[in-house]
Amino acid sequence: MRLIARNLAARRGEDLLFSGISLVLSKGEALVLTGRNGSGKSTLLRVLAGLMRPEMGEALCESPGDEPRPVREFSHYLGHRNGMKAELTVAENLAFWKTFLGDHDKGCGIAIEEAADRVGLGGITHLPYGYLSAGQQRRFAMARLLVAHRPVWLLDEPTAALDSAADSLFSSLVRAHLSAGGLVVAATHQPLGLDAPQRLEMKGFDHTSLEKAF
Repeated sequence: MRLIARNLAARRGEDLLFSGISLVLSKGEALVLTGRNGSGKSTLLRVLAGLMRPEMGEALCESPGDEPRPVREFSHYLGHRNGMKAELTVAENLAFWKTFLGDHDKGCGIAIEEAADRVGLGGITHLPYGYLSAGQQRRFAMARLLVAHRPVWLLDEPTAALDSAADSLFSSLVRAHLSAGGLVVAATHQPLGLDAPQRLEMKGFDHTSLEKAF
């Protein structure tokens, strides 16, 4: 499978925030978005996730034998907010995402308790999500990526404000996803331990440049 974006542009207010972005990612590949705050990293991720309409261009996933389909049908999006309800238990939150998203037809998500173990928080999924610390809440937001299989992970500062142990844990989850043939697009100032990812420097209203890191 490949993720292909062609000539993407997005607008902030009356001005184009970026334009002319094209990229190709194949299974097992990652793209790291860099650039100052406000340069368009989050906007590009939201466009890929189908949360914003691009001003122009398209972003599709292509699989052999299938018609190209929008990236949103293949992706998880983990943004600045965790996407969990405070009054529900962790298990109820994860069960919702597991059912709502379902599995992509070429993979299978893991059980809720197994996902909790993977993020180092097994045995507490019965607790209300709002009862947990901010770090624990973010870890369980990461577990959303595991309970429903999606080959594309779109990550917006996924480890912001987490300690080094959680940062290392998430890096291992990302590497495992790539090793299994997944794709990752991440906006992050923290190294994720990735092996020679592509890099896209966002420059806001100026211009963008795509370069391969070796």
